[in-house]
Amino acid sequence: MNKTKRALQGISWRRLRALCYKETLQIFRDPSSNLIAFVLPLIMLFIFGYGINLDSGAIRVGLLIEDKSQEAHRFADSFYGSRYFTVVPAHSRQELEQELTDGKIRGFIVIAQDFSRDLQRPENSAQVQVVTDGSEPELAAFVENYSRGAWQGWLSQRNLALGLAAPGQVDVEPRYWFNSSAESRNYLIPGSITLIMTVVGALLTSLVVAREWERGTMEALLASPVTRTELLLAKLIPYYLLGIFSLLVCVAVAVFVMGVPFRGSIFALLLVSTLFLLTALGLGLLISTAMKNQFNAAQLALNLAFLPSLMFSGFIYEISSMPAPIRAVTYLFPGRYFVTCLQTLFQAGDLWPILLRNCLLLLLSGTILIALTAHFTRKRLD
Repeated sequence: MNKTKRALQGISWRRLRALCYKETLQIFRDPSSNLIAFVLPLIMLFIFGYGINLDSGAIRVGLLIEDKSQEAHRFADSFYGSRYFTVVPAHSRQELEQELTDGKIRGFIVIAQDFSRDLQRPENSAQVQVVTDGSEPELAAFVENYSRGAWQGWLSQRNLALGLAAPGQVDVEPRYWFNSSAESRNYLIPGSITLIMTVVGALLTSLVVAREWERGTMEALLASPVTRTELLLAKLIPYYLLGIFSLLVCVAVAVFVMGVPFRGSIFALLLVSTLFLLTALGLGLLISTAMKNQFNAAQLALNLAFLPSLMFSGFIYEISSMPAPIRAVTYLFPGRYFVTCLQTLFQAGDLWPILLRNCLLLLLSGTILIALTAHFTRKRLD
């Protein structure tokens, strides 16, 4: 505490303003900084928003009707009318098997010859064959579940039309909390903002400081009366403002262009983003203390910041489904906490028990990284 107080008392606010002004000019005059800060975030946002979709769309399936009865054709109509299927009619099983082997369809349904006769049994035990491509287990499960749903829906309508009760039938009315439309975009977009903040924070600061070493301007700063605290603050403040600006632009595009709902408050958004940016900026500055080459600094920043945020934050891959050792490793990466905060703000709102816990962990990681940066740059800046 005493060291921090002495450091703040020794700051020349005039020099700090001059350094911040210099950093701001370098940001706007450097094409790569403009590209990373203003163009790349929007490109990434649109890629994750429109290019990645975990929702199952209209799956191409084949359909063979061996039973020519009206019941069989009515059941087939439930597949043609489903928004989950694009039905490809076929004339033989061999044709369906060949199309499945060639990858033209993801599965096929066969309505057997005895379909209408078996349907007359009291237990409605008519058999329908569903064959799926097991090379993609998730897609195969979609085909199976949607086919089962089409059968249950058609059978319920048939029994209702005939005035029959559906024995053992349970009517399920699903209700999704926080993401009522069940669209993957609503949680992919908040996660992509985490990656954008990582790029703006860690990548830019590591590149800019390394660029100063390459151009020789860092030696001029070391020869000046600038203190270590002033130099660190001058590197943090402009890029913090730049990161907040990129964040607000991404949130505005997500809400007003992509239609992703935002249920939290701006105050909570700025709070969690500030804490995460301190972590990202601290990591970038820490990398800059070890690397004096822009290429090496960029490679290290991507490996230490971007890739872990993508793989271990829960953005795409569910953390609970990971092996126990990998789950333990995810606690070391701040992206995990920021993704949780953003998904909470976008989908549920200001749930402070969740936000405060993750904010404390972000504050801890940011403090550690900035403290390490100050420690390892002491001999260079004093």
